[in-house]
Amino acid sequence: MTKTIKVALAGAGAFGVKHLDGIKNIEGVEVISLIGRELDKTKEVAAKYGVGHVTTELSESLAIPELDAVILCTPTQMHAEQTLACLKAGKHVQVEIPLADSWAGADAVVAEQKKTGLVAMCGHTRRFNPSHQYVNQQITAGKFNIQQMDVQTYFFRRTNTNALGQARSWTDHLLWHHAAHTVDLFAYQANSPIVQANAIQGPIHPVLGIAMDMSIQLRAANGAICTLSLSFNNDGPLGTYFRYIGDTATYIARYDDLFTGKEEKIDVSNVAVSMNGIELQDREFFAAIKEGREPNSSVGRVLDCYRVLHQLEQQLAQQK
Repeated sequence: MTKTIKVALAGAGAFGVKHLDGIKNIEGVEVISLIGRELDKTKEVAAKYGVGHVTTELSESLAIPELDAVILCTPTQMHAEQTLACLKAGKHVQVEIPLADSWAGADAVVAEQKKTGLVAMCGHTRRFNPSHQYVNQQITAGKFNIQQMDVQTYFFRRTNTNALGQARSWTDHLLWHHAAHTVDLFAYQANSPIVQANAIQGPIHPVLGIAMDMSIQLRAANGAICTLSLSFNNDGPLGTYFRYIGDTATYIARYDDLFTGKEEKIDVSNVAVSMNGIELQDREFFAAIKEGREPNSSVGRVLDCYRVLHQLEQQLAQQK
């Protein structure tokens, strides 16, 4: 495929803009349609990025004959349904993490992808961050093996706001959204399936209706373990911080940056063509389309993560 890939982006919020910024740096790709919940705000974003078509309905964009692919940055609860709609319309699709908020939804998407043969990818960004790519290269080269991952995912989100501090139309979720990053990354970096998973959660928020604190333990088939702490109550730096404890080194990953266990910064500027994990994620999506291959973090390759999340959800339900 040598022609320009024409893309629709659904979700003009904080994360949609990150994709638009990344796509600007990628040759052979053009965003031709922008879908948002609020038409006026979506028009403003479209004008800034030179997108000609604006709508509030995904179906309207899917009906554009020249459209090749869709990137979904919409609320979690819509991911599976909208991904299925894109595939059934004959469009390649990248859906932001999580793939679904249920095992049934994730499984249905993978089944539809197999039926269509289209590129369907989920935005498991940690696979693409230069920091985690560096660690993966050390593992692949046989220089480093994970013994333990210690991960903290902390936000201050006692009200329903997004990364820009704007009111959200939907409620985020520690398990199906934020834990998905680490559950997938742990199995990916350990190169071994998760065979044991345990979870406990704190009180349910009276207004948001979700647990604001959660603790998860994982064990891979090769013996590596992971401890994940998540909170929406943490009044401090926002984000996720990974400590890789291995047999030859310790690494601390903070988004695209990497440090030794002694907080010495590691140069990861030559790991990939960009230092932006979202851009690298989008580059993989478009490269897979052009090359007719399965992408890293295809819906099939991340499916096992959602099996584990489903098991953890069942555990938590029994604890009430």
